Amino acid sequence: MSGYAFALASCLVLVLSLLVLLRRRRLREKYVAIWLLLAVGVCVFGAFPALVTALATAVGVETPSNLLFALALMVLLIVCVQLSTEITSLEEETRTLVEEVAMLRHDVDELRRQPASRIGTQETDDVD
Repeated sequence: MSGYAFALASCLVLVLSLLVLLRRRRLREKYVAIWLLLAVGVCVFGAFPALVTALATAVGVETPSNLLFALALMVLLIVCVQLSTEITSLEEETRTLVEEVAMLRHDVDELRRQPASRIGTQETDDVD
């Protein structure tokens, strides 16, 4: 099997795997779309190897495989940056939720420390 046929077969397996992950809700649609675009790009390069050679010549890269490695490295860098931004927003959301839970626990502890008769009078005071 040639390298191009292997790339095509690998992309088809990747597409099927992505669809299974999407169907089982293990991967969100926005991520599946990105990976499907990448798989389609690799399928195009695998189906038309002359396109890779022409692109490498146009960019000024001697070997088409070097161009593919550089593109793969750029894609991985973009994925890492995107995942880092997702992690940052999730950390911020987690910190906010932890602070809210801590405040609620404090309020519950304060209510538990008050005598039962005081709680009843406090409710009537709040209504006024």
